[in-house]
Amino acid sequence: MTGKPLIALAMGDPAGISPELTAKLVALDDIRARCRLVVIGDRRIFDAGARVAGVTPELKTVEQGADFHSERGDVLFVDLGHLDPADVERGTATLAGGSFALANYRHALELGRDGRVDAVCFTPFNKQAMRLARADYDDEIAFSAEVVGLTTAASEFNVLGELWNARVTSHIPLKDVAARLSSERIYRALRLTEACMRDAGFARPRIAVAGLNPHAGDGGNFGREEIDVIAPAVAAGQRDGIAAEGPFPADTVFLRAKGGAFDAVLTMYHDQGQIAMKLMGFDRGVTLLGGFPFPICTPAHGTAYDIAGRGIASIGASRAALLLAVEMAARRVV
Repeated sequence: MTGKPLIALAMGDPAGISPELTAKLVALDDIRARCRLVVIGDRRIFDAGARVAGVTPELKTVEQGADFHSERGDVLFVDLGHLDPADVERGTATLAGGSFALANYRHALELGRDGRVDAVCFTPFNKQAMRLARADYDDEIAFSAEVVGLTTAASEFNVLGELWNARVTSHIPLKDVAARLSSERIYRALRLTEACMRDAGFARPRIAVAGLNPHAGDGGNFGREEIDVIAPAVAAGQRDGIAAEGPFPADTVFLRAKGGAFDAVLTMYHDQGQIAMKLMGFDRGVTLLGGFPFPICTPAHGTAYDIAGRGIASIGASRAALLLAVEMAARRVV
C-alpha cells in the first residue's frame, strides 16, 4: 500500500440511520485527510441520506472494475443501482433492505479479499433484515469468513478508545455458554486478542480475563469453571509471553480496566462485556472483526429505526470505526 489507505465503506440498512451516517462520514474533512474512500451502495439512497444529514459531499462515481488507486478524488462511489428509494420502508426491517446491505457488504469484502482496498467499514446492519434476505445469515463473522475464504479463527472485538473487549463465545444462547468453554478455546481467544491488538499498535497488550460465575466462582462455591477451565488457559497464555491475568470477577474487572490497569478484558460471553462497554461509551464504541487479512470495522450501535430520517444520528461511533480501520490499515504498509 502506498499513500493514504483505501477504505471500502459499505452502506448498511437503508431503513435506518445508515444512509445519513454514510453521507456524514464522507463529508468529514479529517476523514478525507487521512484516507481515500470507496463507498458501495446505490447513489440514489446515498443522496437521500445526504439530504437528511444536511450535507453535500463531493464524490466521483466509478465502474465496479475500476482501478481505485489510479482514480482521482478522495471519495469514489461504486453504484450498484439495486434499490429505488421509493421501495425503502423507513424504520422497518424488510427483505429489500437486507438484500441491499448484504450486496454492499459482500462487494466490499470481495474488494478486500482481492487486495483492491486496504480495509472495510460498514454502517449499521439490521440482523432481522439480513435474515429475510438470507435465511442462514448468522452474523457478520460467519458471512465475512465465507466470502473471504477464511479458515482460521476470527472474532468480534469491541473498542472504546484505548480499551478493548474480546470474548470467547459470541452469538449463542446463554444456556449454552458453559458447555462451549474449554481451556483450548479460551487460550485461542487470548492469542487472537493479543495479535489483533498488536496490529492496532499495542506493543504488549495487558489482558484481563473475566470469570464466568458470580465472584469468579468464589473459590469453587459458585462453580468450578474458573479453576478447571479458565485459570489453566490464562497460565498457558502467560507461558507463551502474553500479558494475561485472571480470572477476575466480571462485575469489577471493567472498573479496573477503565482505570488503566488493563488494555483489554476477555469475557466469556457476549453481554458480559457488551453491557459494560456500551454503558461507558455507546456513541463512541467500535466493533472490529479480527482475524481477517484486512481490518473490518463498524460502529457498535444498531440501525436506530426510531430516529431514522430525522438527521440527528450521532456520527461519533462511525467516525471512530473508520479511523480505527485507517490506523490498522496504515500499519500494514510493507
